[in-house]
Amino acid sequence: MSLVVRIISNGIAIWVATLILPGFTVVGATSTLERVGVYLLVGLIFGIVNAVVKPIVKVLSFPVYILTLGLFTLIVNALMLMLTAWITSATSWGLQIDNFGTAVLGGLIVSVVSFALSAMTKRREGPAVAVVRVD
Repeated sequence: MSLVVRIISNGIAIWVATLILPGFTVVGATSTLERVGVYLLVGLIFGIVNAVVKPIVKVLSFPVYILTLGLFTLIVNALMLMLTAWITSATSWGLQIDNFGTAVLGGLIVSVVSFALSAMTKRREGPAVAVVRVD
């Protein structure tokens, strides 16, 4: 079930980014239901890119992460969004990003919204309760 929640949260985060940034759009849908489907598909592809490519990029660019005190994360997130846009450009639907600056801002927005959604949907367990038997 966690995979479905992750795909939905990616789709919502990308949707929020398209509302805020003018050069960050999702194309290929005419009706509302088709638009929701496209956002979910783009969220799925973005999730696959983050699961497969991003760890490799993180390992290879570890020294740059240290030198920039973690700010290189913005660049990596932008590159993952641009890779998602490039993958979906082979279809009639998908993500379109105008330039790298828009991708950086989109990556920031998607990261913040995804973090907020994952914090809201995280399953919280109650405190452990010990049962003590007194005879």
